[in-house]
Amino acid sequence: MTTLSPDRDLLRLAALSAFAAVALGAMGAHGAVHDVLLAAGKLESWETGVRYHLPHSMFLYILALFLGTADKSVVRGWHLLFYGMLLFSGSIYLLAYFGWNWLGPVTPLGGLLLMGGWLMLALARWPKVPK
Repeated sequence: MTTLSPDRDLLRLAALSAFAAVALGAMGAHGAVHDVLLAAGKLESWETGVRYHLPHSMFLYILALFLGTADKSVVRGWHLLFYGMLLFSGSIYLLAYFGWNWLGPVTPLGGLLLMGGWLMLALARWPKVPK
């Protein structure tokens, strides 16, 4: 059986990202942030950011458990996913709440990084798991 060899720093980063996703989701669902988003007609955009942010954070946490035994391309894939999620969801949050339209081009760049990360993971060399 392959033993887990987690990267503790990336585990912490993924856990903090998941915490932020839950907090941002709650803020978008209740209170002052919700009211601002609703008045601006941007609540659906905020929810899209959360919809990508939380599951990717959870996946990055699980993936970080295996990074010590994984090929370098898996680590690169982790980083592409993290920065893609940060740019994609982060730009959506800022666009929705502050209306910073100059961030518009950042969102698709984040999406490209997300796709690149998933592709890198699909093509990575994974350690063999004993039968």
